[in-house]
Amino acid sequence: MLRNKEIRQFAALYAGLSAVFIAVGFAAGKETGVLMLAFATALGAACFLMTRARYRSIGEMSEQIDRVLHDADAVYISESEEGELSILQSEITKMTVRIREQNDALKREREHLADSLADIAHQLRTPLTSANLVLSLLEGEHEEGRRKALLRETEELLAQMDWLIGALLKLSRLDAGIVTFQNERIDVRALIDSALRPLLIPMELHDISVQIGVPEGTCISGDALWLSEAVRNILKNCMESAGDGGKITIECEDTLLFTQLMLRDSGAGFDPQDLPRVFDRFYRGGKDGASGYGIGLALCKTIIVRHGGTITAKNHSCGGAVFTLRFPK
Repeated sequence: MLRNKEIRQFAALYAGLSAVFIAVGFAAGKETGVLMLAFATALGAACFLMTRARYRSIGEMSEQIDRVLHDADAVYISESEEGELSILQSEITKMTVRIREQNDALKREREHLADSLADIAHQLRTPLTSANLVLSLLEGEHEEGRRKALLRETEELLAQMDWLIGALLKLSRLDAGIVTFQNERIDVRALIDSALRPLLIPMELHDISVQIGVPEGTCISGDALWLSEAVRNILKNCMESAGDGGKITIECEDTLLFTQLMLRDSGAGFDPQDLPRVFDRFYRGGKDGASGYGIGLALCKTIIVRHGGTITAKNHSCGGAVFTLRFPK
């Protein structure tokens, strides 16, 4: 306690003042001097005991803080009577809880990052292995038609890897919080046309028809480029599910509270066990040989949720899958 400079200064000042008052008391009379001596001794003892008690409390808090810094499993900040120390202990308790929450969040993020990196490596390894196999076949192939077919297959694999890397980069940017969405007024029909444009040729090749029912002048607020990316990923999923000669229906409902988009395909729909995990990252469904990488719908949900909207998936009563996007006014 006496290692504290302020305490030493206070003790020296108190001793000096006490000596002066005691001397004045003895000068006035023996009884007055004895009374001043007793009073100074009692007051000094009371100050000493109170200061020592405060230092003990501060020492206990220091030990508890040290336990927090060294990642103790359980830390309890004891309560004291109302006063400055009680307020300080309350703030330390809040700090302890906050540090615990942040540590737990960091641990979960590290685990999620490790799992994500493993999934990404696995997702990229599949097309890379296929591309290497095709290239080895191409090296020993001399028939022109067969060589062209192998080259087309290689181009498709490279396109898949390019899309996968692009989607993963977009997800990583969204996860890192470095994406700033524009808040602009978007015409829903123009948004759908923008999302459909890159898919028109594949749809025509597979004879997939699209029926759009959007009231004229229906608008939502958000970032047109990112929302177009989200809708396009849903349309790609619908296109793959519908298959050759399939049909995709897009309907829009505009109310005072929200604007809702419903995208339905004529495919087989989802397996019931897959529905709770449709939007999970890297989830490809329970079927053997399921296509896709489990990235598109996860990216779509992230974009929609960041815009304040919601997205759900279910099976239509008449067959096929239905995606419902709802944007609040």
